[in-house]
Amino acid sequence: MRIHAVATDPAHRRRCHARAALADLLGHLERDGVTLYELYASAGSAPLYQGLGFAADPALMRMTRFPGAAEGSAS
Repeated sequence: MRIHAVATDPAHRRRCHARAALADLLGHLERDGVTLYELYASAGSAPLYQGLGFAADPALMRMTRFPGAAEGSAS
């Protein structure tokens, strides 16, 4: 699964809209059996993804989620 982009209109940033949308998307995908997630993050958005369980890499952030795993677990 590739998440192409997460963007929030500048007038609505810092209100947790992107976090809520992405958390809901990840939950939906997990219920569908998706276990590997990877994305490219800007410096400004990396903390959002790290807070959701993605592990930092200089160019790529990746997360594997398994059913029943603790919230925010990553490998």
